Amino acid sequence: METSIVIAGFGGQGALFAGQLLAYAAMQQDKEVTWLPSYGPEMRGGTAHCTVVIGDEPIASPLVRQPDCVVALNLPSADKYEPRVKPGGLFLVNSSLVTRPLTRQDVTATLIPANELAEKAGDLRVANLVMLGALIALSGVLPLGAVDAALESWLPERHRALLEPNRRALHEGALYVLTLVNSHEHT
Repeated sequence: METSIVIAGFGGQGALFAGQLLAYAAMQQDKEVTWLPSYGPEMRGGTAHCTVVIGDEPIASPLVRQPDCVVALNLPSADKYEPRVKPGGLFLVNSSLVTRPLTRQDVTATLIPANELAEKAGDLRVANLVMLGALIALSGVLPLGAVDAALESWLPERHRALLEPNRRALHEGALYVLTLVNSHEHT
């Protein structure tokens, strides 16, 4: 089985870090994995996205036309990737920054107030981990504990003060979507 994931946002929102963390967690789970980053005109403030492919068998190509899952951290990313999600796939959107209605009826689209949940977790900068926790909970691509463990091993030293807020954010995102699923309120 193979799962393709695109995580997209403005540079500085942590889209690339979230994808790297997912890739590291997959490697630690002995999965096959590719991580392909892409930067816009500027790193911070421009657009950034990455594609992560996780599989049980060797992966033929890191390039993906129709990802199984998309995490959109901002409006330009939602606009760009909503049409590209594979029918039946997951489309997770940061509703703190994307206020327009989602139009796809053939995907599981979920609005997540990532900025508010990140603040609840202790730091607005961890909204990317809120979204990653939601992705893990809904996709089942990896155990949440594997991503938590990867966070401990791979968080750069300069960001160690954000370890606990990142952990809380990961769990806040997972809890939020699981509560939605259990209450049948997701869009």
